[in-house]
Amino acid sequence: MTELRATPHRTAKPLTSNGLLLGIALATALTLAGCSSTPEDPNSQAGLDKLYSEAKDDLSAGNYDRAIKTLERVEGRAAGTLLAQQAQLEQAWAQYKSGERAQAITTLDRFIKLNPSSPALDYAIYMKGVVNFNDDLGLFGRVARQDITERDQQASRDAVQAFKQLVEQFPDSRYAPDARLRIDFITNSLAAYEVHVARYYYQRGAYLAAVNRAQTAVQEFQYAPVVEDALFIMAESYNKLQLPALRDDALRVLKTNFPKSRHLAENASASEKRWWKFW
Repeated sequence: MTELRATPHRTAKPLTSNGLLLGIALATALTLAGCSSTPEDPNSQAGLDKLYSEAKDDLSAGNYDRAIKTLERVEGRAAGTLLAQQAQLEQAWAQYKSGERAQAITTLDRFIKLNPSSPALDYAIYMKGVVNFNDDLGLFGRVARQDITERDQQASRDAVQAFKQLVEQFPDSRYAPDARLRIDFITNSLAAYEVHVARYYYQRGAYLAAVNRAQTAVQEFQYAPVVEDALFIMAESYNKLQLPALRDDALRVLKTNFPKSRHLAENASASEKRWWKFW
C-alpha cells in the first residue's frame, strides 16, 4: 500500500482563528464529499484482503458453501497472483470438506494444469491423493451391506497414482513421508480387495473367476501380505477345475514364498483326513 506524504509549502502563512475554523470546515466537507463519491474499489488489495478474510472466517466456521462462492470471487479478481492460487487451493479444500469430492478433484486438476511452477504444486498433488484416498476410506467397513462385486476401487487407484507422482516429482516435499505410508496402505488394501473378490467367487463355485482375481493380486501386488491367500485360492480353484498341474504349480509358488504358510498345514491336514476317509 502506497504511503501518502504531505509536502510543505515554502511560503505558508499562519492562519487566524477564523481562518483555521474555515479551513477545518472545508477539509471536512471535501473529505466527506470524497468518501461519498469514490467507493472502495473491490479489486484493490484492501478489497481482496477483506474478501479473502471473509472466506477464511467461513471456512473456520464450517460454512463451506459460502466460503466456496467467496473464494471463487477472490480467485477471479486476483487472477495471476499467488492469492488467486491460494484461493483456488482453499476452494478445493472447502469442496472436499462439504462432500463435493468430484468438484474438488476438478479444481485441483485445474490448479495443477495452470500452475506447473507454483510453490504449492506438491501440496495440490498431495491433496488430490487425499481426496481420492478418503473417498474410498470407508469401503471395507461396508462389506456386510454391499455386494463385493458391485464396488469400485478406482478412487484408491487414483490416490496411489497421485501419491506416487508426489514422491517421484517432489521426493523432499514435507508431504512425501505421509504419501509413502498411504501408498503402502492403499496397495495392501487393493490387494486385499482382489483376494476378497476371489474368495467371493470361489465360495459361489465360480472357480475360473476366482483364479483370475487371485492372479491379479499376485501379479499387481506381489509384495502384499495377502498374496499368500491369493496363491492358496488359486490352488484350490485349480483343484476344483481338475487342473492338477496348475494346482501343483500354485502350491509350489506358495511353498517357496511362504514356507510357513498356515494354508500348507491346513492343506496337508485336509489331505490326511481325506486319505483316512478313503480307506
